[in-house]
Amino acid sequence: MKAVVTVIGKDKKGIIANVSAVLSQNGANILDISQTVLENFFAMIMLVDLSDVSLPFTELKERLETAGKEIGLDIRIQREEIFDAMHRV
Repeated sequence: MKAVVTVIGKDKKGIIANVSAVLSQNGANILDISQTVLENFFAMIMLVDLSDVSLPFTELKERLETAGKEIGLDIRIQREEIFDAMHRV
């Protein structure tokens, strides 16, 4: 299963490292990543493979959200098929 992770917030050091650490510690593999900084705002989208993640999707989602709150970011994860359905024209 694949998922889309989005990260938005004020730019600061260590954002990619923090998000990547949570994903890695839970068995997720980053397949693709795009990030940009617009003035002081950081935005990132990641495509991740969750095939080796053993915990429930909702728990991974909570861990990412908690990590985001700790560093002042909004981190969200959606299953790829849900993301695709929401953004289909």
